[in-house]
Amino acid sequence: MKTAAILAATAIAAALSLQPLTASAQDAKTEKCYGVSKAGKNDCQTATSSCAGSAKKDKQADAWIAVPAGTCAKLFGGSMTAGKA
Repeated sequence: MKTAAILAATAIAAALSLQPLTASAQDAKTEKCYGVSKAGKNDCQTATSSCAGSAKKDKQADAWIAVPAGTCAKLFGGSMTAGKA
């Protein structure tokens, strides 16, 4: 019985020590890249819509996707700022 109690206490302690990845930590690892998503594959809002997956055409200038930090500048047509739709 003592072994089961020790295992349960260890599992609880381990679970409590895990820290979830916060939004700010995630944001530091990714960046918004405009003008590179396929139609209907953008991550979030555009100038004309507030929904993910709402880009009407490929490489829509105001539609963005999250990419690993430092990647957007390497993508053809990628921009860190939104262009006109």
